[in-house]
Amino acid sequence: MAFEKPGAEVDDAFLRPDLKGLSFESTFGGATSFLRRKYTRDLTGVDLAVTGVPFDQAASHRAGTRMGPRAIREASCLQPCYPPYGWGFDPLTEFSIIDYGDLAFDFARIQDFPETLRAHIAGILKAGIGTLTLGGDHYITLPILRAYAAKFGPMSVIQFDAHSDLWPDDDPARIDHGTMMYKAVREGLVNAATSVQVGIRTECADYLGMTVIDAFEAHEIGPKAVAAKLREIVGPTPCYVSFDIDALDPAFAPGTGTPVWNGLTPNQVAVILRQISGINMKGGDVVEVSPAHDPSGVTAVMGAHVGMELICLYCQSLQETGRK
Repeated sequence: MAFEKPGAEVDDAFLRPDLKGLSFESTFGGATSFLRRKYTRDLTGVDLAVTGVPFDQAASHRAGTRMGPRAIREASCLQPCYPPYGWGFDPLTEFSIIDYGDLAFDFARIQDFPETLRAHIAGILKAGIGTLTLGGDHYITLPILRAYAAKFGPMSVIQFDAHSDLWPDDDPARIDHGTMMYKAVREGLVNAATSVQVGIRTECADYLGMTVIDAFEAHEIGPKAVAAKLREIVGPTPCYVSFDIDALDPAFAPGTGTPVWNGLTPNQVAVILRQISGINMKGGDVVEVSPAHDPSGVTAVMGAHVGMELICLYCQSLQETGRK
């Protein structure tokens, strides 16, 4: 690692000579790349690309998640000078992780957005690199899954959410964050039999074959038992992890478009994510952070921590199995 002491006169987001290593910079200065990783579109030697999708035109209630990627990046600046606690390895030092920047799209041509995002993710996957996407509303997961399914076949999905996003919608022109998983299953992008939704606490008439561990069950059986069920159902199949920040109770993450009480706690989420280590994770996302509805910024902090945990899951999969 080139930087030997705090206070080095560089901005790691632009000038880091090596993609690996911790970042000893002032947390309140410099460009807000995710975890102070280098901003670059050069995928040479990269293990994981973090990318932002500032899109919220599919929100059904409170908009504002277009500012989510920026807020999550800013909150993540608290973390990159320490290895993540309790994982036993340091992904920032052992793996090449970059900030690929945000998806560029014309906000006034919403009809073009799904294909623009699909192609954006597909380009990264073509290089043999996984993605962690910062949203944006939850609709973005649908185009992302189209890119993943094209490469890996139907994906197992672990979806942390207050809502199933499985409400019927057979109109291909509709762009709706509440129906994206319905379309993903119907399009054959998701293997429902090996997919699980965690933290659900809103009604849905038909879960289309996906296993549901609702919030009441999660609270009753505890996070280790939840994780055991996830591992059993998902098995070794290629897996995508989608984390809607409203899976957390609004006491911990109020800055989201459709908050619902009785959600998961940060402790439960931390335990579940660590207990499912070793899954064949190919990528993931953190969505629905809406900073305008949380002046404290704690929701973005939650999103940044979830993002770090997903990076650990992904890198551990590479470390243990070498799968790409």
